[in-house]
Amino acid sequence: MKTFALILAAGRGRRAGGAVAKQWQDLAGRPVIEHTLAAFQSHPAVDAIYLALHPDDFARAGDLQGVSLVKGGASRDASARAGLEAMAEQAPDRVLIHDVARPLVSHAVIDAVLEALATSPGAAPALAVTDALWRGAHDRVSGTVEREGLWRAQTPQGFHFGAILAAHRAHEGGAADDVAVARGAGMEVAICAGDEANLKITVAEDFARAERLLASQGSSDMQIRTGLGYDVHAFTPGTHLWLCGVEIEHDAALLGHSDADVGMHALTDALYGALAAGDIGRHFPPSEEKWRGVASHVFLDHASALVRAQGWEIANVDVTLICEAPKIGPHAQAMQARLAQIMQLEAGRVSVKATTSERLGFTGRREGIAAQAIATLVKA
Repeated sequence: MKTFALILAAGRGRRAGGAVAKQWQDLAGRPVIEHTLAAFQSHPAVDAIYLALHPDDFARAGDLQGVSLVKGGASRDASARAGLEAMAEQAPDRVLIHDVARPLVSHAVIDAVLEALATSPGAAPALAVTDALWRGAHDRVSGTVEREGLWRAQTPQGFHFGAILAAHRAHEGGAADDVAVARGAGMEVAICAGDEANLKITVAEDFARAERLLASQGSSDMQIRTGLGYDVHAFTPGTHLWLCGVEIEHDAALLGHSDADVGMHALTDALYGALAAGDIGRHFPPSEEKWRGVASHVFLDHASALVRAQGWEIANVDVTLICEAPKIGPHAQAMQARLAQIMQLEAGRVSVKATTSERLGFTGRREGIAAQAIATLVKA
């Protein structure tokens, strides 16, 4: 079952004020858009993320990793249509369409939508209206509205991909959300549990409310997560190799799509694992030529940033390199310092060590190098 997420971020958000669109404004030290992306990047069921952007914002998106950029349209439904068309060749089974201005969406909300899609072609989170509703004119109450059966819609709104793509293709334009498009095509849409914290940032005051919610989420008892990483690379003819960010002269190189830094790859996967965010291959697919030969610090920097975006802190990491050669001891301190620099940690939280396999197996036969890593994350 393949699930893609489509984040709609082509709007200008003028009511929120500020010199830039609200998705690029700061929220607790990071742009709103990074909080939103992190929620889906860290969800284990999400296989790919597409981001519909205003053409003027493509330059701003240069630092965003693990997403496919799509030129958004002049309206919400046009941006959704553009994103769905961009996915059509890969044809996922399910798609989650989410407003970028809802940066506090939880995994529980996403799970509820995905669970509902098992029995319905469409599903969306919502909250029942509990307040009395009035109609008004000229600052005077002109009537009342029955609140029974009324819901406050949220996102992500999830759909069977083929059905919502067909609905958008048939849609004539103009819709408040994708549920409206789906219902216009006769699709059934299930209502699942929303969350009061899943607010949509609309006006300037909403930033303060979102920051308070983020702070309250971090005020509970200490949370701890641990992730494991493992990687292997074979030797290939060469004169040097990269290990934990340090170049070492050797009578062979390591074979890989990137620079084949087996130690850094294992550590990166340990961080992703602690977040339940998949592995390097999900965020930097080897099928994409642009990642060929890339320095592995790009991967580790992305994983570290994702940790921080989710409100976690790296307590410590431990990397073990398994090989007969080269000798790691003379380089261990430099590796420790380089990894600490990339992850923005003090060196005392980073351990790099090595062992042999007593001449057993492929490492014992000097056919390659293996690496194991463990990462511990904490959140107060």
